[in-house]
Amino acid sequence: MGVHDGHREKKREQFLNSGLDSFADHEVLELLLFYAIPRRDTNETAHLLMDHFGTLDAVFHAPVEELCRVRGVGRNAATLIHLVPKVYSRVKRSAAENETVLNTTRKSGRYLMERLAGETTEKLYQLCLDRKGKLLTCRQLSEGSVGAAPVNLRKIVENALLSRASGVILGHNHPSGVALPSQEDVAATIQARNALEAVEIPLLDHIIVADEDFVSMAESGYLSL
Repeated sequence: MGVHDGHREKKREQFLNSGLDSFADHEVLELLLFYAIPRRDTNETAHLLMDHFGTLDAVFHAPVEELCRVRGVGRNAATLIHLVPKVYSRVKRSAAENETVLNTTRKSGRYLMERLAGETTEKLYQLCLDRKGKLLTCRQLSEGSVGAAPVNLRKIVENALLSRASGVILGHNHPSGVALPSQEDVAATIQARNALEAVEIPLLDHIIVADEDFVSMAESGYLSL
């Protein structure tokens, strides 16, 4: 066993015995990089990442291309780093969806804020609910500006019918940071409402998320237009 192997084993045991509380931020990265950089000292690479990005949060939310600009970080290491927050979000979402009840605007807004946190492109989601507001399914409908391409009305209706939904909520983000509906948002919402009404499933709301804020188009009166 080489010097690096002994150090790695020590760090792994430290984590398994005590978790990450005893680790400095650069040591968290060092440990993670063991699994992408098998034969090289990852301590220096971890320090370079922290020096380049400043915080652990910034490292984990950096684009893969930007991570690869740091000396010692290859495509495999960058992909692993980029994967961590995505896996965390997926696990949290999986746990939450088993018991998620969205029976108020506040709950729906907060759910979508968590789902869309950190997204840099505009994404549109469809939430299908039962009669008590329990979340049955959450599906991404599109990526990119809602106004750039027609909303897939057939898909919205199909999702609702397959889920046996009693109601539907749409939600999308504005990466610009302003949670105000555009003319395209209003038009797409009315189209979706009308399509769902044809199969007797109400569109309960369309929520727009921006940073730590959200706007309910139902509460703002747009669904009654």
